[in-house]
Amino acid sequence: MQQPAVGIPTQGYSKWFVIVTAIFITSLVVANIIAVKLISVFGFVVPAAIIIFPISYIVGDVLTEVYGYSRARQVIWLGFFCNVIAVAAVWCGQMLPPAPFWHGQEAYHQILGYTPRLLAASLAAYLIGEFANSVVLAKMKIATKGRWLWTRTIGSTLVGQGVDSLVFISLAFLGTVPLYSLVSITATQWLAKSLYETAATPLTYVVVNSLKRAEGIDVYDYHTSFNPLAITK
Repeated sequence: MQQPAVGIPTQGYSKWFVIVTAIFITSLVVANIIAVKLISVFGFVVPAAIIIFPISYIVGDVLTEVYGYSRARQVIWLGFFCNVIAVAAVWCGQMLPPAPFWHGQEAYHQILGYTPRLLAASLAAYLIGEFANSVVLAKMKIATKGRWLWTRTIGSTLVGQGVDSLVFISLAFLGTVPLYSLVSITATQWLAKSLYETAATPLTYVVVNSLKRAEGIDVYDYHTSFNPLAITK
């Protein structure tokens, strides 16, 4: 079982945990919806989701740092299933026959329609990246004895975002886009997302410290199972 530094509730979930979870899942679902639009930032082409997707990693850091890996694992899976529900609802809306006077079916399909390959790439990248991020942060917290929060938020992001970008770009575009372009796109996304979270480090400190005081907990995953499929702690 987990060995917290102060203590952790054994039953129920606090309002703060629910709020953090809601922000995490909202960021994830919205990011997948707006990712279809490509934008140019300082000459680099990236998905519009870059404005919000890194927030899910920031919130993921907060979850692991404050509540521990086992709680973060629950939220990561919850986010996955909520995203599947959102995708299924969008697909059903696409399949239903449009009203005779409505002429937006083609636009609906173009913007919200997911190809199976892109969908599989997105879901796989999310799971692998988020779990990598959470595991690295939890293990670094133990290694640093809870000091230097910035090292584990940035370090876990470099790993998590790197894996996320690599898995998604590879699965989604390998064989259809030149290799040098894949490398460039992957590196650009990884760098942009990592810089985003680095810039948000001061805010992460404020949120983490406030939550630890409000909740009266500071979990260290000394005896936690890091198996992403584990049901128990």
